[in-house]
Amino acid sequence: MTATGGTTIGVLLVDDEELVRTGLRAILDSEPGIRVLGEAADGAEVPGLVARLRPAVVLMDVRMPTVDGITATRALLARPDPPRVLVLTTFGNDGHVYEALRAGATGFLLKRARPADIVSAVRTVASGESLLFPAAVRELVAAVGPDTGDRLAGRGLTDRESEVLRGMARGLSNAEIAAELVLGVETVKTHVGNVLAKLGVRDRTQAVVAAFESGFVDPRRPLP
Repeated sequence: MTATGGTTIGVLLVDDEELVRTGLRAILDSEPGIRVLGEAADGAEVPGLVARLRPAVVLMDVRMPTVDGITATRALLARPDPPRVLVLTTFGNDGHVYEALRAGATGFLLKRARPADIVSAVRTVASGESLLFPAAVRELVAAVGPDTGDRLAGRGLTDRESEVLRGMARGLSNAEIAAELVLGVETVKTHVGNVLAKLGVRDRTQAVVAAFESGFVDPRRPLP
């Protein structure tokens, strides 16, 4: 099950370094409402553990010797009712992180992140929100170049939905977008839902990746 006792966030740790897993377990298990349900040293172990333990969140190392985090993430996201995936990486500019985000990861964490940031990230994605660092995503997309195929072409976004997507790409919350566009927060939520549906993505992270990757938002220009 995704939560223990109805309120506890179940987490699966996936990293080929035992020291990393031990540190993450110590951080997360010390927090009320979070419980580490299991560990894996390689992506090959993930499908079976997820099916058995049903975690809400998977902390996934992006680089592993047999089955890497990108492949494992893609496999998980193809399953019904998949867990949220947070990719773990040593370097924020790792091209593998970008591929993991494209595969469906909700966000990424640096392994050297502060304990409080790790806990906050787990709680954020477990609540259904995306852990997004637009500037970092922009830099990753700029490094590989926009997709000339324009993944947003023909998706039928209205002018208002386009404005909302640009706000998402700047890392603005629904409340911040609402204030900037002089709209109600619930109206912005509706627009966000429409954007996700029209782009065929499951969360804000994938929508922002598509916005940068397609050139809809120029990844070579710094975000305001």
